[in-house]
Amino acid sequence: MTSNPPDLPADLDSFLAAAGWGGAMVEPLVGDASFRRYLRIRKADGETAMLMDAPPPNEDPGPFLRAARWLDANGMRAPRILAERPERGLVLLEDFGSARMRDYLDQWPDDEAAIYAGAIDALVQLHDLPPGPFLDYSMSEYQREARLFIDWYCTASNLYVDAAGFVAAWEKVLSELLPRQRPGVTVLRDYHAENIMLLGALEKQGLLDFQDALIGHPAYDLVSLLQDARRDVSPDLEARMCEHYLRATGIDGDTFLADYARLGAQRNTKIVGIFVRLWRRDAKPRYLDMIPRVWAQLERDLAHPALAPVAAWFDANIPAGLRKANGGCFET
Repeated sequence: MTSNPPDLPADLDSFLAAAGWGGAMVEPLVGDASFRRYLRIRKADGETAMLMDAPPPNEDPGPFLRAARWLDANGMRAPRILAERPERGLVLLEDFGSARMRDYLDQWPDDEAAIYAGAIDALVQLHDLPPGPFLDYSMSEYQREARLFIDWYCTASNLYVDAAGFVAAWEKVLSELLPRQRPGVTVLRDYHAENIMLLGALEKQGLLDFQDALIGHPAYDLVSLLQDARRDVSPDLEARMCEHYLRATGIDGDTFLADYARLGAQRNTKIVGIFVRLWRRDAKPRYLDMIPRVWAQLERDLAHPALAPVAAWFDANIPAGLRKANGGCFET
């Protein structure tokens, strides 16, 4: 394997040989925001598979394996598991190819409404299922995530803010929706255009990056899809796709859209903090370029009356000039 990347796991050859992929070539793919990485494995005859390299102690493939098996068993389209050595962080997976939803739409933007409607339909199917074997999306988890904004964004911006008031505002806003996420649905938590694979007209959409699945509110993954941190989704398309979901499910629109705004604000607040953390802690400054998009989405969510306590906190603690600059600029 002389032409393979030099930093492969020491026992990869034996793992691939035991799985029937001995002598295959290894092609690295572009990484993302975690220590986990993916590589394409290619046999001489052209057959391919995907290798997940999730080395401990920073990564654990166990949650991914459990979620993938549950999704597949319930008619969703997660990559099939071909071989695994979880104690070493190695998993060999079905290769979904390279037709990501994001890349397809970059090339064929006129198909945007149809492709997003397909992604909504997949959520409807997921939400028709009983909740999976996952933990609840609790208030403490919502609060932990939102707190990333204070811990990382506010710190990087040299802002001294009312942390207790931040927690109290989110408690008031999110406690309204908690009863409506019981019994709940499976929430993939990172359902967006870069984690959806288009497998062909006769295939369901391929799902990726679902290892953090929880049981939560049906609006959460809809927000993740339509308020995408990595791709612009127009307010008009967002509204049409929300209506598509509501028609398909028969859910009450006003209450659902209020919860959608609540979860949009919580998610976007969290993402701003995560993107600053990726810059400061993990030396990945490219995520800073996405903050203006996320901040603009956050401002739209904060304008909903359901977010009044959180909006008041932002008005009192985040300077208007910083907000007009779409969340501030950081030197890299």
